[in-house]
Amino acid sequence: MCGICGILNFQNDEPVDPNVLDRMTRTMRHRGPDDEGYYLDGPVGFGHRRLSIIDLATGRQPIHNEDRTVWIVFNGEIYNCRELRSELEKAGHCFSTRTDTEVIVHAYEQYGLKCVEMLNGMFAFALWDKGLRRLLIARDRVGIKPLYYCQSERGLLFGSELKAILEHPSVTRRIDLTSLNLYLAFEYVPTPRSIFEGIHKLPPGHILTVENGHVRLEQYWDVHLCASEGPSARSEEDYLAELRFTLKEAVRKELISDVPVGVFLSGGIDSSAVAAMMVELNPGNVTSLSIAFEDPSFDESSYARQVAEHLGTHHHETTLTSDTMLELVPRVAEFLDEPLGDSSIIPTYLLCDFARNHVKVALGGDGGDELFAGYSTLQAHRLFEYYQTWVPGVVRRRLVPWVVEKLPVSFDNISLDFKARRFVAGEGLTPAARHHLWLGAYTRRQRRELLGDLADGHESDSDDLAERHWQACNTGNALNRVLYCDMKLYMEGDILPKVDRASMANSLEVRVPLLNLDMLEFTSRLPVRFKLNRLKTKYLFRRAVKDLLPPEVLSRGKKGFNMPVAKWLTGPLKGLAQDMFSEGRLKRGGLFNPAYVRSLMDEHLAQRRDNRKLLWSLLIFELWREKWAAM
Repeated sequence: MCGICGILNFQNDEPVDPNVLDRMTRTMRHRGPDDEGYYLDGPVGFGHRRLSIIDLATGRQPIHNEDRTVWIVFNGEIYNCRELRSELEKAGHCFSTRTDTEVIVHAYEQYGLKCVEMLNGMFAFALWDKGLRRLLIARDRVGIKPLYYCQSERGLLFGSELKAILEHPSVTRRIDLTSLNLYLAFEYVPTPRSIFEGIHKLPPGHILTVENGHVRLEQYWDVHLCASEGPSARSEEDYLAELRFTLKEAVRKELISDVPVGVFLSGGIDSSAVAAMMVELNPGNVTSLSIAFEDPSFDESSYARQVAEHLGTHHHETTLTSDTMLELVPRVAEFLDEPLGDSSIIPTYLLCDFARNHVKVALGGDGGDELFAGYSTLQAHRLFEYYQTWVPGVVRRRLVPWVVEKLPVSFDNISLDFKARRFVAGEGLTPAARHHLWLGAYTRRQRRELLGDLADGHESDSDDLAERHWQACNTGNALNRVLYCDMKLYMEGDILPKVDRASMANSLEVRVPLLNLDMLEFTSRLPVRFKLNRLKTKYLFRRAVKDLLPPEVLSRGKKGFNMPVAKWLTGPLKGLAQDMFSEGRLKRGGLFNPAYVRSLMDEHLAQRRDNRKLLWSLLIFELWREKWAAM
């Protein structure tokens, strides 16, 4: 795992400034504390920070081909590198290292731009072809590894993180107000936008090429779920056997490393399944790591310990206390150069910080909910169908909301009133808009209250974006469309960046075997009835690991990796929030309506309404702005 960045000047007689490239590269030292490397050749320059995982002795980047006409900087891991290397050697290519990075160089020589289609891994890379004067930048299929770029008349910049691009003197730090609107709605800035004007994220499954100043963006992969909807002659037992085999193979492939590898163990079914496969592959030698919470309504550590004991892992655990949280929250902007309103960034960061004392690589269970229909919102969509069918419209529009508003407000994890208010708010919305509402933060009306006139011309309503992804899914099944939207929005915009930023801030590599290409291909054709069966989430996945895990873990509902934000905003976080939301500070910022923010805080402190999502996403933005945005 590494950090990459680079500069391409469109004028061939304009050389890259090595001092600027050095500053850009050094902003990402946390991503690669083991080494750094540079490539400079007239108008092109690459910078690289290395976290040494494979081929510790000879894997220094940038790496080139035999005659030094193709150069690459790479972030990620290629899990089928051995098979590809063997094919390329048979074709006559000569290797000077054992790294997966060099495999990409020779694959490009052999197959051109189609080389990305042959890679099974998580990756973001930039490749310079001196002969063709071509720059190629590419990102993996689902967006596990990040890549930002900025294009101007003079050239193109790229980097693993925003902070690298911001070091270039030509880049201004102007907040994109449309992106701000989207952040407030989603709790993250959806791809391809970034929070700053003129800087974009390379979409997953895409390549960007630059030749003779001409920039072209192309998609090389997308998830296609239509094969999961037609009739199948195969039995459930056939799919079950294939799933067990595919899961084990995905974990086996992602265990490749020259340094210690562990597993994040939450006690949920996804991470537990990954841990179980690791134990089957390497019995007696698996290190598991988990985090506990002081608040019992958020704590899952007992399940993690139970799984660890059942599997026989070497288990290590740390606890997130309110004191630890209070120390971490003000520092969150140091490693978040783009705002991210998911509160689980805090425990994720703490877990990565703790894990780095034991391993250099950790496997996680992310992606299982999107692939196998694990989120409770999917159950809610199915219940909503029954709700609309059996409950008269006048009751849904008048009586039910009135009753829900009378429910006592609880600050516990996913409390009844929280779920009920979200559920009934979906009345009258399309499925795409309803799904986004259940996951997001500010509604359109609330954004208008918060931003006032600044919303004019910049609203780019989040419902429209959710609807576009809904329509882009090449299936007719509603469940598949929800899963597609989750992969394109929530997973790529929230889950994966959260893990990347938290892990890389601690120089820890995290891999996600449930998103291995083998798993993606299997689940794309797995019949939808084996994902959500009536109201049973992850139906076939649960069956696949039934004999490997304790029954209590298999039968429990999804809890989520959340933090007691609602309670902490009335306690240890209250002072920080009131300071960041003070009228003077907000007026100087010039973005948010101080009176509306005060009303949100007053409602929450009086426990008249649970405004945790609104206040937390706003608090993170203000902390981020103070660090990164010079208005």
